[in-house]
Amino acid sequence: MNPLPLAGVTVVSCEQAVAAPLATRQLADLGARVIKVERPGSGDFARAYDETVRGLSSHFVWLNRSKESIALDLKQDFGKEVMQRLVAEADVFVQNFAPGAAERLGLGTATLRARHPRLITCSISGYGASGPYRNAKAYDLLIQAEAGLLSVTGSADAPAKSGIPVADIGAGMYAFSGILSALYEREKTGEGTSVEVSLLDSMVEWMGYPLYYAAYGGVAPARAGTSHAAIAPYGTFSAQDGTEVVLAVQNEREWRSFCEQVLQRPELTEDVRFVRGSERVAHRGELESEIASVLNSLTGEELERRLSAGNIAHARQREVRDVIEHPQLVARGRITSVESPVGELNAVLPAITMPGRTLRMGPIPTIGQHTCAILSELGYNEDVYHRATCQAGCEYKGVVGSVRPVS
Repeated sequence: MNPLPLAGVTVVSCEQAVAAPLATRQLADLGARVIKVERPGSGDFARAYDETVRGLSSHFVWLNRSKESIALDLKQDFGKEVMQRLVAEADVFVQNFAPGAAERLGLGTATLRARHPRLITCSISGYGASGPYRNAKAYDLLIQAEAGLLSVTGSADAPAKSGIPVADIGAGMYAFSGILSALYEREKTGEGTSVEVSLLDSMVEWMGYPLYYAAYGGVAPARAGTSHAAIAPYGTFSAQDGTEVVLAVQNEREWRSFCEQVLQRPELTEDVRFVRGSERVAHRGELESEIASVLNSLTGEELERRLSAGNIAHARQREVRDVIEHPQLVARGRITSVESPVGELNAVLPAITMPGRTLRMGPIPTIGQHTCAILSELGYNEDVYHRATCQAGCEYKGVVGSVRPVS
């Protein structure tokens, strides 16, 4: 079995919530060693978002497999000392502290890069390192609002946030790709670099089509539920038996086939209300009424058979609970499991696949689970462990190894 591409790369991450943990988990999937630095006692606050996965947080389970957890109080001298030793041994340092916190802790980009020229630093923030919003709180929903996503998502009657944390995910993906680019550059130059990613910049990039549409069309795309502001027919339609099917007819060839093969009403292609994409959008209500008049007489099975015969893009509108048993995922063996403090849990394999290589699906750590082992690696002895844990107020019950705090 060939080694994973990031085997030998060490990532130290002061991370919490979604964006930074998503970036580092993907690095871990590809073979990097990821050391997650957590607050003693409480750890990453995403651990407490919910308790739905047998007592664990769904967010934390999703984002933190294959990592090692060390509990450090970075406001204490010992924690600061250990942190500096960790960074000195690292290839990549990731942080999503509040603005200014990294600098106050001696972990600012300029300081670290001056000491360690080969180090790659990645800073993830809400709004960037400068500007009037630099210090503003930047939760996912707030970024969706500031980037205009809420204004184009939802129904005509009311805006809606995305059902997943898209601003966090976007920033995590850009951090991941930025770090990979920096590692590649370092192979050529021998020098590290700094990567900066903000949630707002990431979300605004994803808003590209609505921004152009509004700037040059004069108005923003209208909120249209599962429909599309610039394409019709597009969205969710129901068959007679209640089966919900999502359609996406995106060009004139597909429109003709849809009328002939699915609706079996070829005369609609000559109807002046529907002859072009822009006309179909302008007369969306009338178009959907014509489609419904046919679909109301078809079962879901009949509708899907016609759609397949006409080579029309379509999908089932599935409930979240059904996705884990999606026939495509099952057929391709995309569902596996990971170990956790509460036993084996279902998990989806990483989206990046490489023939002949098995990506990592390591356990989900408890808070500070690897503290003793990592401190030992760094050359600390057991007496130091005792003093450090007492100073930091840690409670390392159940931590791997023989070290325990002294009274």
